[in-house]
Amino acid sequence: MKKFVFELQKILEYRDFEKKQAEAELAKAIAVENEINSQLEQIALQYKASKDSVKGSFDFNDILSHSRYVNLLNYQKEELLKRLTEAKMVTEQKREILKECMKKTTALEKLREQKLAEYKEAEAYEEAEFMDELATTRHRM
Repeated sequence: MKKFVFELQKILEYRDFEKKQAEAELAKAIAVENEINSQLEQIALQYKASKDSVKGSFDFNDILSHSRYVNLLNYQKEELLKRLTEAKMVTEQKREILKECMKKTTALEKLREQKLAEYKEAEAYEEAEFMDELATTRHRM
């Protein structure tokens, strides 16, 4: 009996490759988002530490220094929030690309399964025909 061959196997392999690349790109984009979130958390911790250090201080220089530091932290926070917004947009684009790749791959996999089922059905039919012919040939002898 002949072996099952899916004519679109090369295309399916290419689609799988594209899907894996899209997954990797999405993972990178999510990693960028996570890194920015981590930096935002660090800024929040620095702000709290600075606030705690100046708490109860009546030294004008400490208060002025704290104020400048808070302004710097606010600036850094705003810049990170802008970067986070851009990173989220990139992540959504990568997610959409992955979704499209998955649709294409899934469609080809379903087609392959359908062709395999047809192949098995045809193979079973041929085997049954062969057995019937063999039984008929033995019976006639």
